[in-house]
Amino acid sequence: MSDTETATTRAPDAPHPLRWQALGLLGLAQLMLILDITVVAIALPDMGAELGLDRAALTWVVSGYALTFGSLILLGGRAADLFGPKQVVLTGLAVFTAASLAAGLATGAPLLLTARIAQGAGAAMLSPAALSVVVRLFDGEERNRALGIWSALGGGGAALGVLLGGLITAGPGWAWVFFVNVPVGLLVLVLLARILPRLPRAATGSLDIPGAVLVAAATGALIYALIRVGDHGWLDLPTLALGAAAAVGYAAFALRQRRAAAPLMDLRLLGRRSVVAGVFVIAVTTALMVGAFFLGSFYLQNHQGHGALTTGVLFLPVALLTMVAAGAAGRVIGRLGARPLAVIGLCVTALGFLVPVLVSGTAAMVIGLSVAAAGLGALFVVASATALTGVAPHEAGVTSGIVSTAHEFGASVGAAAVSSAAATSITLHTGAVTASGFDDAFLFATGTAAISVAVVLWLIPAEPDQSAR
Repeated sequence: MSDTETATTRAPDAPHPLRWQALGLLGLAQLMLILDITVVAIALPDMGAELGLDRAALTWVVSGYALTFGSLILLGGRAADLFGPKQVVLTGLAVFTAASLAAGLATGAPLLLTARIAQGAGAAMLSPAALSVVVRLFDGEERNRALGIWSALGGGGAALGVLLGGLITAGPGWAWVFFVNVPVGLLVLVLLARILPRLPRAATGSLDIPGAVLVAAATGALIYALIRVGDHGWLDLPTLALGAAAAVGYAAFALRQRRAAAPLMDLRLLGRRSVVAGVFVIAVTTALMVGAFFLGSFYLQNHQGHGALTTGVLFLPVALLTMVAAGAAGRVIGRLGARPLAVIGLCVTALGFLVPVLVSGTAAMVIGLSVAAAGLGALFVVASATALTGVAPHEAGVTSGIVSTAHEFGASVGAAAVSSAAATSITLHTGAVTASGFDDAFLFATGTAAISVAVVLWLIPAEPDQSAR
């Protein structure tokens, strides 16, 4: 059977009978990608001690994955449109699983960092292609429910990673944060190969390699600039140079897309209001969630004196409320609408961030983060549903890539912003912590959520954009 044919004999408009099973497996694969960020972060101290890694190498264990993941996502999304999402999903999962095995077997920095970069490349193929499959397998109210499940796994997965990272590091050791991906990845790979439908290729032509190089370089430069901000500040000369290089790279990419016979993406997508609104919401939501994890982790460990394992357990209600709220949002967004749900989510998030400002202590921090997480869980659903509304099959992969790229940008901005806002409370070199900087950072997050309410009221369309249908 060719790639341009479907794998079943059902009626063309009938939903695929195994779509929910496929969603579960794709969600599990996506969960591995999300967990890999926070699980590894918790394991860094033990990893550095055993392998003799200096601070720069440990930074790149996290940044190398995020940088590769973020810079190649758009290419992965376009590849899904051109070659079929099933092929790209399976290839990305295979690369990620093999790289996880290599990372766990690493005995020094060179192999570990190479494996992390390979993990990022596999994730960049897997994530947008998997979301493209979800968009194409589901429609209408079922799509909202599916995106609710997808968002619950993504939003809750980061918080669960803190718990699992503590459990694994305190138990079998840091290498198992990578080894655990291998049996799970192989099982999901075999099952997906059997049940995932061979969806038709959504686009024709060839892959725009020059365009891919330009956008990957520009995105990589911008994400690296944002990573540097946490250590060097916003006015650091190399950071500014990286930002300028990214701007030039994006301009060159836009020019290339206008002239290419088979462009990597249709730039008119970025002029579609629903896509812009979804990108804004996903970037803000991810920035606020990563900022909350960053602040909460430092506060609980450095200010309250809790260990990594205890901190992971304390983050459990944050993860659960994120997933519950995302699932609920997926069920009601069709009736309530994206705009009202976005306003509610942002107001709940702002309220949660105010709690640790008004009341100090471990309980107040956990309650505040949990309330904020409920709002953020709903916002993840709003972002995906808004951006992917009215997306035609030939746009599903690249639009998913745009959403995923915005997710990575948000994560980088969130970490950079809160590390600057809480500078008086967090001294990475000495571990000295005072309380006032946390208040400043949470007030900054509250203000960001409040300002975003006005933006979403203006930006999110009142009615779904069906122009691409």
